[in-house]
Amino acid sequence: MRTSLFITCYNDTLFPGTGKAVVRVLERLGHTVEFPRGQTCCGQMHYNTGYQAEAAPLLERFVTQFQDAEAVVIPSSSCVAMMRDHYPKMAARMGKPDLVTGVERLLPRVFEFSEFLTKRLGLEDVGAYYPRRVTYHASCHGLRNLSLGDGPMRLLKAVRGIELVELAGLAECCGFGGTFAVKNADVSGAMLAEKTAAVLDTKAEVCTACDNSCLMHIQGALHRQKTGVKTLHLAEILAGEEGAGS
Repeated sequence: MRTSLFITCYNDTLFPGTGKAVVRVLERLGHTVEFPRGQTCCGQMHYNTGYQAEAAPLLERFVTQFQDAEAVVIPSSSCVAMMRDHYPKMAARMGKPDLVTGVERLLPRVFEFSEFLTKRLGLEDVGAYYPRRVTYHASCHGLRNLSLGDGPMRLLKAVRGIELVELAGLAECCGFGGTFAVKNADVSGAMLAEKTAAVLDTKAEVCTACDNSCLMHIQGALHRQKTGVKTLHLAEILAGEEGAGS
């Protein structure tokens, strides 16, 4: 399949290794990966903080860049949730019939990374090898907006060498929520403390998720506590291969 990668501004700026991992996994499975160079941001940060007019051009750019894609793969459930939940009504409010049609045609071809593997390709075993003790955090957008269910866990269970430990309170929020963590720092910090305590209880070496935003939040607390526990996007675990080193 000819897949198109939307890396997201967050990953492009802070976690470029995640995008490279997505490419490695898809190419290992025999798919072609394209990267439209005119891509920027989905507009989620603007939209969720009240700058809806500023988010509108980003919607148009996304449709223009990916309108001919066979499938758009995105390693961020929050960005995919933004598109599915808000793009149709944004396009309608802009009063551009062609844009409304473009969004309607494109969205069925837009997938979160793990969703693409499990629901579009029907896969669980992607040939990964990762000999570490790992726990998985289910991010809110993936769990509630995209209904990823146990898809990410099934992918992890098929990884050779892994020791997968279930996280207590799997469905509970880590407390990030973008600007929520800034505007409601005390509440966010309390939620984060509960999440990191659960991670530490698993004795895992690595905490993984489908969203680097959650992982950045969790990693901050783990680092400040000098726990030695790392966070890593699901794609980077699935990109692991035996004999490829660390």
